Amino acid sequence: MRRSVSSLADVLAHGPVVLDGAMGTELDARGVDTRHSLWSALALLAEPDAVAAVHRDYLAAGARVLTTASYQASVPAFETAGMSSEDARLAIAASARLALDAAEDWERRYPGDRVTVAGGIGPYGAYLADGSEYTGDYHPTEAELAAVHRPRLEALAGEGLTDFALETMPRLDEAVAVAAWMREAVPGARCWVSFQVRPDGAHLADGTPLAEAAAWAEGEDVVLAVGLNCVAPEVVAPALEVLRSATSKPLVAYPNSGDAYDPVTKTWVEASAHERFTASADSWLDSGVGLLGGCCRTTPADTRALSAVVAARR
Repeated sequence: MRRSVSSLADVLAHGPVVLDGAMGTELDARGVDTRHSLWSALALLAEPDAVAAVHRDYLAAGARVLTTASYQASVPAFETAGMSSEDARLAIAASARLALDAAEDWERRYPGDRVTVAGGIGPYGAYLADGSEYTGDYHPTEAELAAVHRPRLEALAGEGLTDFALETMPRLDEAVAVAAWMREAVPGARCWVSFQVRPDGAHLADGTPLAEAAAWAEGEDVVLAVGLNCVAPEVVAPALEVLRSATSKPLVAYPNSGDAYDPVTKTWVEASAHERFTASADSWLDSGVGLLGGCCRTTPADTRALSAVVAARR
C-alpha cells in the first residue's frame, strides 16, 4: 500500500518542482565516512539518523521531491561488502522508510505542501564502483543486470514506493530494461529518467544520441519526465535543446555544483557565484525543465536558491 505522500505526477502537475541535492556531500559534512564502495548507502546501516537529517534539511530548504539514498545500494553490492542478501534488502528498504517518514512528517506539518519520494535507482556502473557510470563501458548479461536492479525495485516498492528516479544512466539499453522491470514489479509505477551525457550535450556517455533516448522516453508510458544529471553545468543548456526537440514531456536537470577538482592538490576549488549551477536555473526553466535540482557537491543552500527562482515564477 502506498504511503501517504503525494505522487510524482501530482507534484509535476503543479510544477516546476525542486528536487533535493547531494546526499554524500551532506553526509561528509556531518562527519559520516562515505569513502567506501557502498558510498552513501553505507550510512543506511551506520548512520541512518544522519540520512534522515539530510532529507529534513532539503525539505526545509524548499525541495519537494526526496530521492532515497539507494543510488549505490544493490543486493550484489552489499553482498560484496560481506552482508547477506536478506540484510541487503532490509538496508534498501530502510532508505525508503527514512525518506517517506521525512516526507510524511513534512506534509503533516504543512498540509498545503505536496512532497513526494522517488526511489533512487543508480546504473549498473555505480554498483561496479569504478567510475563506469560516466562512460557506460560495461556489458553485463541480462541476469547480471537484473540482479542489481530487480531486488532494489522490489525492496523499495515493498515500502510503498511507486515513483522512481533512474539516475545517471549512461546507456539507453539499461534504462529501457529497468523501465520494463519496473513495470512488471511495481503496478502503477512511474519514474523520471536522467541520463549521463557527454560534454557535447548531444550524446549519452556510451555514445547513443541523446535525441534517441528522448524519443524513447516520449513513447514510454512509465516515464513522466526525462533529462540529465551529474554533469557540468555548461552541458545542461545544449542538452535541454536536444531533449526539447524530441519530447514534449517535462525535462529534468540536476547537474553538479560547478566546483572544480584539482588533481594535483587533491582538493576542490569552489565555483564562483556566476559559475555555480544555480546561476543558470532561470534559463533552464525557460527550456521546459519541470524537475530542477542539484547533484554532486550541491547543498541545501543551493536548493534554497533554486526554490527562490521557482517561487519568483509563481
